[in-house]
Amino acid sequence: MPAAAHADSLIENVNGMTLDSEGKVIRFTAMLVDDDGKVKQLLDRRDKRPREVDFQFDGKGQTLIPGFFDAHGHVMGTGFAALTLDLSDTKTLAEALAKIAQYAADNPSRQWIMGNGWNQESWELGRFPTAAELDAVVPDRPVFLSRVDGHAAWVNGPAMTAAGISASSKSPSGGTIVKLGGKPSGIFVDAAVGLFDQAIPAPKPVEFDLALGKAQNILLANGVTSIADMGTTMQDWQSFRRAGDKGQLKIRIISYAGGIDNMIAIAGPSPSPWLYDDHLKLAGVKLYIDGALGSRGALLKRPYADMPGESGLAMLTSAQLKNKMSRAAMDGFQTAVHAIGDQANDEALSAVEELRETYKGDRRWRIEHAQIIDPVDINRFAATGTIASMQPVHQTSDRLMAEARLGPGRLDGAYAWKSMLDSGAILAFGTDVPVESSNPFPGLAAAMTREDSEGQPFGGWMPAQRLSREQAWQAYTYGAAYAAFAEDRLGSLEPGKRADFLIIDQDILLATPAQIRNMQVLQTWIAGKPVFVKN
Repeated sequence: MPAAAHADSLIENVNGMTLDSEGKVIRFTAMLVDDDGKVKQLLDRRDKRPREVDFQFDGKGQTLIPGFFDAHGHVMGTGFAALTLDLSDTKTLAEALAKIAQYAADNPSRQWIMGNGWNQESWELGRFPTAAELDAVVPDRPVFLSRVDGHAAWVNGPAMTAAGISASSKSPSGGTIVKLGGKPSGIFVDAAVGLFDQAIPAPKPVEFDLALGKAQNILLANGVTSIADMGTTMQDWQSFRRAGDKGQLKIRIISYAGGIDNMIAIAGPSPSPWLYDDHLKLAGVKLYIDGALGSRGALLKRPYADMPGESGLAMLTSAQLKNKMSRAAMDGFQTAVHAIGDQANDEALSAVEELRETYKGDRRWRIEHAQIIDPVDINRFAATGTIASMQPVHQTSDRLMAEARLGPGRLDGAYAWKSMLDSGAILAFGTDVPVESSNPFPGLAAAMTREDSEGQPFGGWMPAQRLSREQAWQAYTYGAAYAAFAEDRLGSLEPGKRADFLIIDQDILLATPAQIRNMQVLQTWIAGKPVFVKN
């Protein structure tokens, strides 16, 4: 009988490091990867190297770490955002209008001008922009522009005409048509954004596939090897499957369907199995209980400090939320509930407390964002086994806005990562891409310092909530994998797990937070094979 052929790969001469399930650092200088793309063995300097391997890679002493697991992102949103008008870099309304006008002139054949990323807070406008301002630069075609958080849209007159919206139009449940002088101003918040769904031409399958390819390139270049896709539609899922069938699905996607209808349409009676060698799985459902802080849609226990009388928007009643969570849980689907305001988080936790009496076992209930928590509610996360899926970079982006929206006396539970961790809750970190960049390094730095890219405020905003380097890193790797029931195969580099790793330009355990913020991914490998090489 001929001897069985060796099919192992040796990743040699690296400054390797990973965290185990307890958050302890494991160091190694070489890694053996088997034919299935799984870690076979971690080796240090004293360990003998195998004599026969099919492939050997010399890391030249560079740092090797596990690939990042983004616990909350939007894959198709990332791709489509990269293919449409991006206003995230505009500093003033005038700059944004000039960019919109130029984009319209450069794309005369587009029926609608679609874009994203505007933020009236960063423009220091003190108000929302208007349809009239858009009409002045693009009067002849509909314009539809999503706010940076995806919870509001800015449109022009032709867009409202196309959607049949007039002065007599009423705000839908869970949404607001902002009006000026009795007429729609051009701003539509939360559920009101859906009034344009029928009017906007639906993307074709080929455009979905193009967006997926673009998103994969962006994520892999930023060192994201796995992502929890929050709000997957049937069209998204079909694009994921087409890529998988063609061998073009490189990143690992754990999907949370956008609502119960998509959950049933995609997966039917139960969560899907892992597909394409652990590259795709439908794990659960994403539900919304409130909106965002920037558009004052986050549901608060007390009115907004900068808009008395307004306390946010309830996307679901308490009964509706529990009914939807129960419908998912009865068939074994995991629930991930978007909750930003303190009232929304209170209601989500109350729903879990009630449902866990019926639905036993390891459910790993998730609350997405968990941004503003009443301090008295923090311990309820650990008590109910509810995972806090949070995005550190939001804290640096939202700091000034949060102070304005809430006032100084209501910030103790805002972006409270350390309090959450100290209470015994599991943290899962992500970026909410494309709301923020998918680059996880600025989020790591923010979690460690509570400072923005300019080092402000010096010493950190509410510095008691800073995390250690290992705590922040753990939440971006093992914690995110645990939150998706994937810690048995992803989230760290240990024997039996997938060999998804990065080669980076500095030692992540020795670098300063400022250096971490600017770290570069030199190579991204998935299942022991390179899928991105810088330059």
